[in-house]
Amino acid sequence: MATDSLRVGFEGWNFCNEVGREAPFMGSPRAADCFHLSRADYSLNHKVTEADNKLGVGKPFPGLSSKALNNPDLYAVEKELYLGSLCEAGDTQKPWQFWMIMLKNGNYDTLSGLCPENGKKVPPFNPGRFPCFGDGCMNQPLLYHQPTTLSTSHGNGSMRGSFNGTYDLGSDIRGGMDEISYFEVVWEKEVGVGSWVFNHKLKTSKLYPWLMLYLRADATKGFSGGYHYETRGMLKTLPESPNFKVRLRLDVKQGGGAKSQFYLIDMGSCWKNNGAACDGDVLTDVTRYSEMIINPQIPAWCSPTGLENCPPFHITPNDTKIYRNDTAHFPYSAYHYYCAPGNAQQLEKPYSTCDPYSNPQAQELVQLLPHPIWAEYGYPTKQGDGWVGDARTWELDVGGLSSRLYFYQDPGTTHARRIWTSLDVGTEIFVSDKDEVAEWTLSDFDVILTSPTT
Repeated sequence: MATDSLRVGFEGWNFCNEVGREAPFMGSPRAADCFHLSRADYSLNHKVTEADNKLGVGKPFPGLSSKALNNPDLYAVEKELYLGSLCEAGDTQKPWQFWMIMLKNGNYDTLSGLCPENGKKVPPFNPGRFPCFGDGCMNQPLLYHQPTTLSTSHGNGSMRGSFNGTYDLGSDIRGGMDEISYFEVVWEKEVGVGSWVFNHKLKTSKLYPWLMLYLRADATKGFSGGYHYETRGMLKTLPESPNFKVRLRLDVKQGGGAKSQFYLIDMGSCWKNNGAACDGDVLTDVTRYSEMIINPQIPAWCSPTGLENCPPFHITPNDTKIYRNDTAHFPYSAYHYYCAPGNAQQLEKPYSTCDPYSNPQAQELVQLLPHPIWAEYGYPTKQGDGWVGDARTWELDVGGLSSRLYFYQDPGTTHARRIWTSLDVGTEIFVSDKDEVAEWTLSDFDVILTSPTT
């Protein structure tokens, strides 16, 4: 994040990590702002044009396959690869493409039949389980881009650019945010000084009560967390448990209300229940997530009377297993919620399975809360740590912690390599019953690989 020549991408998703339908006149919901700062004439050389960003179904571009030309889901995938080729930086052996801004709409029209169940195509079913105002509720947003500009009015000069918009298609954000959804990410930096600072804002509305906004460090090739096709990102070398840390500075200015599952760090990957690496088969692949939630209003659903919401056991830093029925020692308040993959065959009762529709394949979630048990990894130890009014620079032993978390595997199978293809920070405002606003800044985000002996 310290390089002056920034690479940033944007991706919009519907409920099950697809596109479904493009927003009118917006093109496919993939965009980028990538440039090189020239010190010779003190100018920004942009690598992506606005015509590139507005590309949508039916419009060809170099490398686009015929099968994707008129398919919104496939078109977005191939557009991301195309934008990545324009943005690519670094050496030819290990190039990188961009930091990724991810925006997701949590509405699900169950009558549409658009989302598979644990990877399997299923027919429409009765509404009520998920938010949706009716036909069209899974729409993509209006997206506006303010390309990065360079101002030399003071000091070494400063750079600033942004993406913003709304899901409320009939609205004009220039008239204000009252009663409409809104998102914004502004990046800014002084030339030659410090880190890029990413300023985020996310607002829900009556029609869009479940929204997500993250800044992601994704794999430069292969599957990123939650997807079943080639993606692009900035992780040139994929971190593997336990040998990596993450450093970042986070300043939460507004929390987003009681339903805001704000993730200090969210890590995502994919492996099968038999321990094998994912290969794009949505029936057997499983997305694995672990998320540290720092909003002090989020309670622990895991409890002695809610064992189905707890992982079967907890592993301490000295590798001691504590089973969830050990009520004297299990750290229940360290876990918001654990849910098992819906395609697992040999789950230990009692159990809760994860939402089967919100990813293209089955998923598994381990959601953590601040607790003294995480102190050795540098994670928050008490409610309120890192929250509004407590801006901090964190150095998190993400690798060490992720090596000890419980993830399901079929009995007797080879232990999966825990290689993480996505690391992100941001919030998921989970079905708010009123308009909520979250606002935060993120800077100095760095993934640090460590040696096995460190």
